[in-house]
Amino acid sequence: MRNVPGHDINDFDIDGFMNVVHNMKREKGLDLILHTPGGGIAATEQIVHYLRSLFGTNIRCIVPQLAMSAGTMIACAAKEIIMGRQSCLGPIDPQLFGLPCHGVVEEFNTAKREVAEKPEYLGVWQPIINKYGPAFLGECQKSMDLSELLVRDWLETGMLAGNKKKAKAVVKALSSHADTKTHDRHLSADKVREIGLVVSMMEDDNDLQDMVLTVHHAFMLALLNSNIVKIMESDAGKMFVINGAPPQQVIPMGMHYVGLAPAKIRPSGT
Repeated sequence: MRNVPGHDINDFDIDGFMNVVHNMKREKGLDLILHTPGGGIAATEQIVHYLRSLFGTNIRCIVPQLAMSAGTMIACAAKEIIMGRQSCLGPIDPQLFGLPCHGVVEEFNTAKREVAEKPEYLGVWQPIINKYGPAFLGECQKSMDLSELLVRDWLETGMLAGNKKKAKAVVKALSSHADTKTHDRHLSADKVREIGLVVSMMEDDNDLQDMVLTVHHAFMLALLNSNIVKIMESDAGKMFVINGAPPQQVIPMGMHYVGLAPAKIRPSGT
């Protein structure tokens, strides 16, 4: 993905997964290389339900760089997460209209407390609270509850099966806006291991690391130097591509490439 409209996890993605997993040998399980900034909770729930209906919990999630927000939720549905020293997950606290739901609820509770203690503060808080739309506060709370419910269920039926206490602690750590401070907080492999997730290091298997990073860098070059905003592809070459606005040609600092051309998209099988 790249950071433009359409790059997020959304309802179109299920079509991509349906295409690329078609005819896979499901008894072998699924290795999912995931690089995403996150997206919608409902679309994420559908993706996890679909993949588990095909592969059960025999899914490894490989994160070459980042899987944030809803991407972290998908990673928590796997039996194992493989990360490198450069990789990161993120908090699962949901956002509505670009605002952190936990932050909104915390702010509202602070306003209630301060106005109750000092009514003269009402004039300070009223312009802020007035910006909340109808039912906005309730939607924030429901989004928080849903994201926590889904991740706890996926952990209890997969990665942390039989350990409800640990699953609950992981969800609390990943969803606490007060602790993580910001929605785009980057949580390293060491940190998510400390939280309680099952994480293996990519560096422990040189062959795997070489293959994963080769795929990742190839995809990133295609994204940075074309109008593609999202790519899904299987090991059999089945591909689902979403195009967006024309890109600015970007070459990563310290890397030298000659004669880069726009990516050629080959048609996928069905």
